[in-house]
Amino acid sequence: MNKAIYIATSEPNSGKSIVALGLMRMLLGKTPKVGYFRPIIDDESKEKIDNHINTILTHFELDIKPEEAFAFTRSEFINKRNTGKEGEIFDTIIEKYKALEDKNDFMLVEGTDFSGEGVAIELDANILIAKNLGIPAIIVSSGIGKTLDEFIGGLHLAYDSFKEKEVKVLAVIANKVQEKNIPIIIEGVEQNLPKDVIVNAIPLIPALKNPTVKEIAKAIDAKIIFGEDFINNQTSSFKVGAMQLRNYLTQLEQDCLIITPGDRADIILGALQANISSNYPSISGIVLTGGLLPEDSIVKLIDGLQQIVPILSSKYGTFDAANKIGAVRSHMYAENKDKIIMSLNTFDKYCNIDELSDKLVTFTQRGITPRMFQYNLLKRAKKSRKHIVLPEGNDDRIIEAAARLVLMDIVDLTILGNKDQITETIHRLGLKLDINKVNIINPLESEFSQDFANTLFELRKNKGVTIDIAEDLMNDVSYFGTMMVYKGLADGMVSGAAHTTQHTIKPALQFVKMKPSVSVVSSVFFMCLDDRVSVFGDCAINPNPNAEQLAEIAISSAESSMAFGIEPRIAMLSYSSGSSGKGEEVDKVRKATEIVKQKRPDLKIEGPIQYDAAVDIGVGKSKMPNSEVAGQATVLIFPDLNTGNNTYKAVQRETGALAIGPMLQGLNKPVNDLSRGCTVDDIFNTVIITAIQAQGI
Repeated sequence: MNKAIYIATSEPNSGKSIVALGLMRMLLGKTPKVGYFRPIIDDESKEKIDNHINTILTHFELDIKPEEAFAFTRSEFINKRNTGKEGEIFDTIIEKYKALEDKNDFMLVEGTDFSGEGVAIELDANILIAKNLGIPAIIVSSGIGKTLDEFIGGLHLAYDSFKEKEVKVLAVIANKVQEKNIPIIIEGVEQNLPKDVIVNAIPLIPALKNPTVKEIAKAIDAKIIFGEDFINNQTSSFKVGAMQLRNYLTQLEQDCLIITPGDRADIILGALQANISSNYPSISGIVLTGGLLPEDSIVKLIDGLQQIVPILSSKYGTFDAANKIGAVRSHMYAENKDKIIMSLNTFDKYCNIDELSDKLVTFTQRGITPRMFQYNLLKRAKKSRKHIVLPEGNDDRIIEAAARLVLMDIVDLTILGNKDQITETIHRLGLKLDINKVNIINPLESEFSQDFANTLFELRKNKGVTIDIAEDLMNDVSYFGTMMVYKGLADGMVSGAAHTTQHTIKPALQFVKMKPSVSVVSSVFFMCLDDRVSVFGDCAINPNPNAEQLAEIAISSAESSMAFGIEPRIAMLSYSSGSSGKGEEVDKVRKATEIVKQKRPDLKIEGPIQYDAAVDIGVGKSKMPNSEVAGQATVLIFPDLNTGNNTYKAVQRETGALAIGPMLQGLNKPVNDLSRGCTVDDIFNTVIITAIQAQGI
């Protein structure tokens, strides 16, 4: 079976970072421990970490020290090669590689990136390293600056070079090609390759090749004067400010960089004002040239602006600065989360993930790790696109989560709120959220309001709801959003960042209602611990369920567990394990366990059982040696809300576990509640599980 893959290129600037990122996420979705190794890295000062290594280790939170992830710097490699020490080179590479391989289930090796070396040397180095490590390769090649025939021919030559050295090539990826040429390229490359070699093509994505203001600042040795928080803004073009402001404003383009002498206050202030105006495109930043700074009064004015972009000061003159900026080549780096997410999304879109996965990972893993779980969530959500409504458009966290969801192109979104205020929030937070890619509705002005009120009146008139009350309720975002779900204008709703649980779910209970087979709505959290994912229920809804309700919560939680790829082994938690305990509360759990066994004899269940006996294999076997659940429970059912809510929060805070949820169970259509202390990650994850629920699990 394959336990490693080598990402190789025959040229500089091939864009293999997008492949490394995409493969790493894919692999972590299949196996819990993936190592990352670069045999040769670019020369860096001793204080810095290789950019490729830092990006992968940081983004995926790999437990690998930077010095463990490489063997030689470029200059060290060349010096040893030139002095005939190739044997020493490969011995060191193999030694460091094997040290990581021993700690991991799979190894991702990213090949050399010699920007100063010839193509033949680059290719030969990759082939020899892969051969000496004894691992198969994926070849990545760039289409920039090549004719179609040159590009296809070059890929075939690269494949032949690996084949001659008996290095197995599993896939070739044509990168940075014109999207219209993708079918022609794939067909042309496949013609002269064995049928078992996977061929994929990724188009040139302008947003991925655009440098950030941070990269530009480094290239011109600039000092950041204002807006350091937005230093990762991407730049699509640059505009030199030399003409009068009235003429210069007409030259602005979306995400362009302004280059102007530091004493041109008119250009500086005009560009900043244009950036916040709905009549002009947003800019990415401003470079002040000649070592000049605006006068104190102008600096004070800029300092008081809320919507600010990065403003840099460079010692270079305008002409020299423009030339240097024009030569900047964009790289992937850890702080640029937007570009990393865009790269991952692009890889998933254009590469055959399932085919690559089957080719690379030929073994199955028992159980499911947090990485696998989160990867599978994204994969499942994308399979059948759903529409989710977010009622709390006045909350910054909601808008930040929406920006990430739009960037990853996972769901369609409706945000409830005032469009102007939401647009202002996007600018204030410096988010790259295209307002045209989300549906924004203000319930106070919506064309749907009267129809929604009429529907609510018909549904609730026997409960004393008049048409006037219904019209008032439809001004409430929770009622409006829930009615969108009821009427089929949205597939699900996520709310609660700024509202109580009761406020969020009350409308759903009134007219979305419960499934016919369900008598109690409950909730689960997916607790992503270091080495496993556990399902906790019910930690958010039912204060003190009786035995029948507790049994139904257990069955619903088990079904949710199965729907999300976790084999249910149910632990009915109490302060006693087995038959020894006495008392009303333990008897309730015992009765609930028996009800589950009668209704669902197919489910593995144990109860009453203590938490330690449920999750610790040693304790479980000592207390309940014949149990199929003790020590390996995946679904943990708490006897009451007090116990469940406190336990999930204690586990989350003390272990650093990611708690995804709560996910409500039992409603006809998915409506999920957030904690008012939720993070952007919590919102993002809850939207994903809501979209999956809406697929009809």
